[in-house]
Amino acid sequence: MAWQGRVTTAIRGRRALAGAALAVSLGGALLLAFATRGAATAPASFTVRLPPTANDRIYASPVARGRPIVVIDAGHGGRDPGARSVSGEVAEKDLTLALARELRDDLVKRGRVRVAMTRDDDRYLTLEDRATVARRLNAGIFVSLHMDSAPNPLARGASVYSLSDIASDAEAARFAATENRGGAGEYAADGSVQAILSDLAFRAQMSASADLASRLVNKSAGRFELRPQPHRFAAFHVLKRAATPAVLFEAGYISNVDDELLLRSSGHRSAIALALAQAIETDVAARSRH
Repeated sequence: MAWQGRVTTAIRGRRALAGAALAVSLGGALLLAFATRGAATAPASFTVRLPPTANDRIYASPVARGRPIVVIDAGHGGRDPGARSVSGEVAEKDLTLALARELRDDLVKRGRVRVAMTRDDDRYLTLEDRATVARRLNAGIFVSLHMDSAPNPLARGASVYSLSDIASDAEAARFAATENRGGAGEYAADGSVQAILSDLAFRAQMSASADLASRLVNKSAGRFELRPQPHRFAAFHVLKRAATPAVLFEAGYISNVDDELLLRSSGHRSAIALALAQAIETDVAARSRH
């Protein structure tokens, strides 16, 4: 009957209130006990590292609905400043973020792709945090932006690295080893069907990444200075774990006086951003035809 249901609900409600009151009373008693025992006998404190806030915001114009997602990764950030400029006035993390925002704005304005960023502020992210954004959004392209630095103050020019299990040269291998610090270990192949399929996917990813790097070089040539042999490759953890065509772009040397001045100039960064945007769009168009 209806009155029986109301009685049962009332009883359950009283029990829930009684349980809550008991919990509050016990909690208050515990706090009072800790307060009266003194600081010497207070419980030990501990810290729990919370993961960074997920950055799944998509930037796009209305005409780009349904278009592939390009993830822009501004290198370094937070407690990891990256390289320091030769003047000592600016850190790599600040320049990569400035370039990432300019590239994002260019791509959104042109309306051919949608854009996500691994970070849009000064925060620390692990390599896996960055790659996870690309995987979670099923990104079509991943571009990690960096600034180079070298002991030789005359070294200058931009370069682009694509993914490979074998480095193009000793310098590329050292650079990948430096960038991979803090990344997760590789997964060992076990000869299973899954491992074979994973290897095939990795080979396809390497090939597509090399194509994207070549397009970046072609669009950049003549617009700003490139290093000799600007396309290099190595086993970068963040590129592999992005699980999509991915490149690491070094916009120039902040250890060089001339490059630092250029990289701190919004006009020069705009030229770089335009070349990157055009290369990305060309790559997306080329792969959509297959």
